[in-house]
Amino acid sequence: MRWVLAFVLPLAALVLAMSWSQDEIIFPTHMVGSPAPLPPRAERLQVKTPDGETLHGVHVPPALAVSSSRTLIVGFGGNAWNGDDVATYLHGAFPQTDVVAFHYRGYRPSTGKPSAKALLEDAPLVFDAAVERVKPDRTVVAGFSIGSGVAAGLAKRRSPAGLILVTPFDSLKTVASDAYPWLPVGLLFRHEIDTAAALCGSNVRVALVAAERDEIIPPARTEALRRHVPNLVFDRTIAGAGHNDIYARDEFQQAMRQALDSILGS
Repeated sequence: MRWVLAFVLPLAALVLAMSWSQDEIIFPTHMVGSPAPLPPRAERLQVKTPDGETLHGVHVPPALAVSSSRTLIVGFGGNAWNGDDVATYLHGAFPQTDVVAFHYRGYRPSTGKPSAKALLEDAPLVFDAAVERVKPDRTVVAGFSIGSGVAAGLAKRRSPAGLILVTPFDSLKTVASDAYPWLPVGLLFRHEIDTAAALCGSNVRVALVAAERDEIIPPARTEALRRHVPNLVFDRTIAGAGHNDIYARDEFQQAMRQALDSILGS
């Protein structure tokens, strides 16, 4: 009995500690760095949520003259990104488009506390504010890492022209289960984002860009998502890339441009 207690009690304490700390693990707001300077002509935005929080964002107009229809890209970053850097990155990748991105709830200067439920509920507010601001002819939603799940959830409630999902997953709970196979994640997990369920049966045009050596989102989770995407118009895996270094690769920049072209039918 003493041997059993010596094993069970520390394990139980570890399980409780992981359960209590999952908010900080999934939403590491303390790790978010200060944003780089915004591009010229960028404008600050704010959105009030129904429960009284304030979401802060930015609109970056096109750097290039737009002679045809106007395209808006709404971006949702990873869990350690700030909204300004999401907007700056997308502006550099797609200088011919309008770009809007927001800091997630609880990510300064946005107020409140982050959670999967809150991010999914805030996404349509951000989308509506962006569309009202720009009044585009078409809107594409780009989601990175955890933001890919937010983008997919948004597509169930709004009608974007398409989704660009970077290093995506089928289920955040399954990603956590893979990372901690010795924990009862299914019983403890509070922040499920089910990307596969959100896209199952959807007609939205989807582009996937994955990292071959992703150490955060196992390739098996991206493969599982592929099987649930009915309208996959672009699918590229960047050879040798990891979850974070993918952004510095020329092949990734090219894939992002091709992804947008595939969605828009160019």
